[in-house]
Amino acid sequence: MQQSDASVVFVVFVYGTLRRGEGNHGLLATAEFLGKARTAPDFLLFDLGAYPAVVVQPDGQGTAIVGELYAVDGTTLAQLDALEEHPDYYVRREIELPGGPRAWIYVLDAAEVALARPIHCGDWRAQR
Repeated sequence: MQQSDASVVFVVFVYGTLRRGEGNHGLLATAEFLGKARTAPDFLLFDLGAYPAVVVQPDGQGTAIVGELYAVDGTTLAQLDALEEHPDYYVRREIELPGGPRAWIYVLDAAEVALARPIHCGDWRAQR
């Protein structure tokens, strides 16, 4: 499966500036909104100022992250990868959503958020 193939559909979970009403949402203009979603409590969410970041919580004792699901084509996925600087900054990884589909999510290495403020509620928008 080629990720650059525009006809292939990928499900993406977004939790920050790509959500509806946020600054980078325009990149999802051609995407199909699949609904609101929440991850399993396997992550920690951090406020990096202009945007948030998710870190995988290795012991599974994290927080459920609030976000939105979109169906995107390969072209849009490549644009999201460019925005998130995948794989040099954020890394795109596939997760299983509780009661839902598998989806791609962008995560950071824990070292990148060492000085960032945690968002304990799991919702970047709600804490702002």
